[in-house]
Amino acid sequence: MHPSEVLFQGTHVPAGIPVCDHYAGSEKLMRKSLALQQELGPVFDITFDCEDGASAGSEEAHARLVASLISGEENRFGRIGARVHDFTHPCFEQDVDIICSGAAQRLAYLVLPKVSGAADVKKAITVINRHAKKAGRADLPVHVLIETHGALAEVQKIAALPQVQCLSFGIMDFVSAHYGAIPGTAMRSPGQFTHPLVVRAKLEMSAACHAHGKVASHNVTTEIKDTAVVANDATRAAGELGFTRMWSIHPDQIKPIVKALSPRGSEVNEAVNILTDAQAAQWGPIKYNGKLHDRASYRYYWTVLQRAKASGMPLPESAGSLL
Repeated sequence: MHPSEVLFQGTHVPAGIPVCDHYAGSEKLMRKSLALQQELGPVFDITFDCEDGASAGSEEAHARLVASLISGEENRFGRIGARVHDFTHPCFEQDVDIICSGAAQRLAYLVLPKVSGAADVKKAITVINRHAKKAGRADLPVHVLIETHGALAEVQKIAALPQVQCLSFGIMDFVSAHYGAIPGTAMRSPGQFTHPLVVRAKLEMSAACHAHGKVASHNVTTEIKDTAVVANDATRAAGELGFTRMWSIHPDQIKPIVKALSPRGSEVNEAVNILTDAQAAQWGPIKYNGKLHDRASYRYYWTVLQRAKASGMPLPESAGSLL
């Protein structure tokens, strides 16, 4: 049996996707992102943006561009998604129709912004499934932005929806929704990691994701020039709040995010050794370096290997049967 079948019986197998999600809105930036993904490999996802990326009046043309790029030869890895307009926007269904009809088979996911609760997500998924089914695609993964009071209030219900793969925190809209009660400094570091209302929101979203085997994606870092700020934000998001993925809004942010959210090489080697011994013991308890391990710790080390694989880290041949 595969380790995921042994270790996660009766529980959710965590979704495994790249740790970085790079947003691109204009055609120029989309093509640059494609070229960079071809260079670095599928260690980061690209999200083509139909919400903020499309200028007013050109929404249809923009959606058609997105569909053509996703279905094109430059999409070598199938790790490109798209953010559509919000569910209440007149262009929402048009976006979904155009992108699904033109690129459903190569589409990694669709992102839903500004939902007001679980009901919005359910209705949006119904529309998505209708158009995806016509294009021969079932169970298209859906990512949801948590950036409103209503979405945060129902974050557990949203995370529990089977088709939802990832929740992303939208810090700017969330802070703005408090109409000045949260200062603007909480949109960036260090305030975003210290203001109680923002930290509470991030923790609730992260906890909901992990309760249901979904991916928790951290908000953007607006600092573009200083990559040390990006790396520090990613490190804190992972180490303090349990995020396993993060947005990028500039190509220079991708490598620091991937590095910060990837496991250390020593931890990967330890995971391989422990899981190899566990597999040989038919997944019963083992002793490794004088410490007891059983299926509880095996689950942890298996997820370490999954994150290493998604980040493009080199893995020993012995890890092959564990992945």
